[in-house]
Amino acid sequence: MLLENLYQPFEVEYRELTECPIEPHKHNFFEMVYIIEGDGIQCVNDNKLPYAAEKLFLLMPQDCHSFEVKTVTKFFFIRFNNIYLKNQSKEWIKKMEFIFQHNNHLPGCILKNKNDKPLVKSLVEAIIREQVNQQVYNKELVQQIVNTIITVVARNILTQTGLPVKNDMSILHYIHENIYAPDMIRAEQIAAHFNIAPNYLSEYFKRNNGEGLQQYITNYKLKLVEARLQYSELRIGEIASELGFTDESHLNRIFKKYKGTSPSAYRKSLT
Repeated sequence: MLLENLYQPFEVEYRELTECPIEPHKHNFFEMVYIIEGDGIQCVNDNKLPYAAEKLFLLMPQDCHSFEVKTVTKFFFIRFNNIYLKNQSKEWIKKMEFIFQHNNHLPGCILKNKNDKPLVKSLVEAIIREQVNQQVYNKELVQQIVNTIITVVARNILTQTGLPVKNDMSILHYIHENIYAPDMIRAEQIAAHFNIAPNYLSEYFKRNNGEGLQQYITNYKLKLVEARLQYSELRIGEIASELGFTDESHLNRIFKKYKGTSPSAYRKSLT
């Protein structure tokens, strides 16, 4: 099977195809596919769903995917890789973590918020205009628009989690929002915030989420550690401090316990 590579941090491409298919292939980068016109079938990891105009699809690295074109289709592709992510600000990466940690979404249009559909359409049209006109600061402006589209995708993935909400924030969402503030995710603080008896919180959480509260927090932190190791140049000690581990040794011990390898060895395995 063809494995495509991306030789620059990000790129955009417009393609118009007739009834010939895009054969199954994989790639080592992230790809967003926006349908400007046309319809057909997309297949992602053996899941087949129809595509149509104004649909946006998110494809993760190593996804096997293809398109069967039924009517002439105008595709717009946005591709970006780890280098692109590493060049973004730490705050931006934090906001985007729902993409990286909830990437097992079902194939299909990522836009579930109907108000985001005209927004994404206008953003794609703006990129196309910039590509055609090639004015000064063209690349910088396109990159900002791409980041905006990625942010919209992250918001829609959050919507798709279907988490129960209390005052617009479920316990899971609360944990995600406060994962960098250890005092805010202590059991007694979470219980007080949601008006749940502290001795009942763990039972309630496990019944609704399949694992205990502290186990969930540990697993989520380790997922964020993996994202930092893959998508940032932060030193391991900096990652430990950011995510509330006592020190680098504490992070090394916990990571090896759950992942079977050290953070440094994990990072090297990605290169």
